[in-house]
Amino acid sequence: MKNTLIVCCATALSLTCFAQKPDKALARVRYTFTHINDTTAKDKPHKENMLLVTGNNASVYTSYDKLNQAINGKKQILEQLKNQSGSANMKIEIKSEMKSPVTQIDYFFFANEHKMFSKEKLFNNYIIEEPAAQIDWKIAKDTMSFSGIACQKATTNFKGRNWIAWFANEIPFQSGPWKLNGLPGLIVEAYDEKKEVKFEFAGLENVTEGEENNSSGDEQKITMPNGSFGSIRIAGIETSTAYLGTEIKLPSDAIKTTRKELDKLREARDKDPQGFMQAQMAANGMQGTFKMNTAPRPSGSSTINKPEINNPIEISDKK
Repeated sequence: MKNTLIVCCATALSLTCFAQKPDKALARVRYTFTHINDTTAKDKPHKENMLLVTGNNASVYTSYDKLNQAINGKKQILEQLKNQSGSANMKIEIKSEMKSPVTQIDYFFFANEHKMFSKEKLFNNYIIEEPAAQIDWKIAKDTMSFSGIACQKATTNFKGRNWIAWFANEIPFQSGPWKLNGLPGLIVEAYDEKKEVKFEFAGLENVTEGEENNSSGDEQKITMPNGSFGSIRIAGIETSTAYLGTEIKLPSDAIKTTRKELDKLREARDKDPQGFMQAQMAANGMQGTFKMNTAPRPSGSSTINKPEINNPIEISDKK
C-alpha cells in the first residue's frame, strides 16, 4: 500500500482530557496472535505479532506489527521532509510492507480504577471508555513453564468463549493480552478451548530507567520556505511510537466518543477512504490532498484491507 499525503499546518482541535494518571512502564511482553477468523479456511488463520506494555496499575495492548509499521512510516516521512526542506508544497509517500491487515484497536487497562479504554485512529485518535469486565476466573492447581517462567492455570468463560490462561505469580501484574486481565499475575499465554484464538508467549523484557523515550508523535519540525522554522502535523497516518517510551498513558490528542458514533465514522471511511480523509482534513482546518493506492477490491466488497470474518474473537457476553 502507498499513501500520499501533502502535509500542511493544522488548526487546534477540541480535545478531551482523561483523569487517568500515567503509569511507569515496567515490562514489555510480546505475543504471537493466531486467530481462525474464517471457519471455511481453517488452514489460513490470521497471524500477527502483538505487544503488551505493563506497569503496576496500567497496561496497553497493541499490534507490534502496526508499531513497526509506524516506525518505518516515520522514518520515510522524516527522510522526505529533510529532502524537501523549504518547499511550499511537500509531497509525502508512505510505502507499507505489510501484506495483511493489522489490528487497529489498542486497549488500555487501568487496574485500580477498573477501566478499559479502546483507542482507534480514524484520522484523529478516538477513545471509548467503559468499565473493565469482571472476569470470573477459576484458578487450578496445574502448572507449566513458558521459556523458564513458572505459570499456573486459570479458566473462565468470557465474551462467548471458554478460555484457558497461564499466569505467572512471580510477575505480579494484573494485565494480559487483549481484554484478558484480573489474575494475580501476568497472563503469559492464553487460548480458547477450541484453539481458534491463541495468544502465545514470544518474549519479555524489562523497561529500564535509562532508555531513550521514543514517544514523539505526529508533529515534526521543518524549515519553512522563508527560511524560518515551523512545525507540521502528520495527520491520518499512524506514526506514534509512544508505546516504546517509559510511560503508559492515554494519547493527549484523544477525542472521547461512543461505540455507535465510532461505527458511523468507520463505515464512512470504509465506503470511501479517500473522500473520508479529505473531509477530515477539511474539518480539521488542513489544506492538501490525500491519495490512497491499494489493491483492487474483491467483488462485492465495500471495504479496503478488511478481511472477511465469520468467527470474531468476541462472540457474546455470557454470564
